[in-house]
Amino acid sequence: MLAVVLVTWNVRDLALDALRSLYEDLASSGLPADVYVVDCASTDGTLDAIANAFPQTIRISSENVGFGSANNIAIREIMRAPNPPEAIYLLNPDTITQPGATRALYDALFSNERTGLVGANLSYADGSFQPGAFAFPGLRQLWVEFFPTPGRLIEGTFNGRYPRALYNAGKPFPVDFVLGATMMLRREVVQQTGMFDESFFIYCEEIDWAWRIHDAGWQVCTVPAAHIIHLAGQSTGQVRARSVINLWTSRLLLAQKHYPPWKRLLAHAMIALGMTLKASRAPNAELREAYLAIRKQALGT
Repeated sequence: MLAVVLVTWNVRDLALDALRSLYEDLASSGLPADVYVVDCASTDGTLDAIANAFPQTIRISSENVGFGSANNIAIREIMRAPNPPEAIYLLNPDTITQPGATRALYDALFSNERTGLVGANLSYADGSFQPGAFAFPGLRQLWVEFFPTPGRLIEGTFNGRYPRALYNAGKPFPVDFVLGATMMLRREVVQQTGMFDESFFIYCEEIDWAWRIHDAGWQVCTVPAAHIIHLAGQSTGQVRARSVINLWTSRLLLAQKHYPPWKRLLAHAMIALGMTLKASRAPNAELREAYLAIRKQALGT
C-alpha cells in the first residue's frame, strides 16, 4: 500500500496534469494507493477542479503554512490509520510522471533493507537532464553561489553534483539527499525520524530530513529508472523577492542545525559577503532589499 501527497498553491492546471499522469502510472503499477492533496489557500479554484476531475483524491484545505508543514498535515493523517501504508510518496504538483516511475521508486525502496528514502531521475520540460540529488551543502557550494567559478566545477562534484555516469548506469545509487520534488519514504523512517521540521517554511526542509535520516542509519538513493519531468519552481517563482528571503533564511537555519560552530561562522561570513555583492547588482529595489535582509540575518544584526 502506498500513500501519495501533493501540496498545491495556485497551480491548478499544473496540479491537474500532475495528478493525471500519476493516476495513469498508478493504474499500470499494480500498487494500491491513496492520493492526498493539501491545498494552501489557493485562489485559483485548485481544490474544486481536482474534485471534478479526480473525485477519488483525498482533499485537504489548509492555510499557507509552508511546504513542509502542509506535507506534515497529510502525513499525520496517514500515520494515524490503524495500518499505515508501507510507503509515503511526496510529489510536487509541477511534475509529470513517466510510465513505470512510481513502481521503479517503490521497488528500489524495498530492494535493500537499509534504504529509507528514494527519489526520481528528473528532467526539465524540454527533456534535458535536471540534477535531482546532491551532496549536503557546504562551504564549496556557497563559494559557487557567490563567486566566479569555472563551469566544470559548477557542474561537478565540487558543487555537490553526482556524476552523470551514475544516472546513465541505470541502477539506484546512494546520495546525500534528493530534491523534494519526489521523495518516497518507508513507513518505518517516518516513525523513527519524524516528519519535516516545520521551522523551515519552504526550501531545505528535504535536506534537513535527509540529514536526520542518514543520522538514523538509513540510506538515501536516486533511482535512474524512475523518470519524472519536473517543471521546477512554478509556485515559488510567483513571488521572487519573497522566495529569495525564504531560501536563504532556510539555508541559514540548515547551517545552524547541522554545521559545527567553526563551519557555521564561515558560512555566515560568506553569505553576508555574497549578499552584499548580490545587492550591489540587484535589478530592482525589491530584490536589493531582500539581499540586504539576508545579509543582516547572516551577521546576526
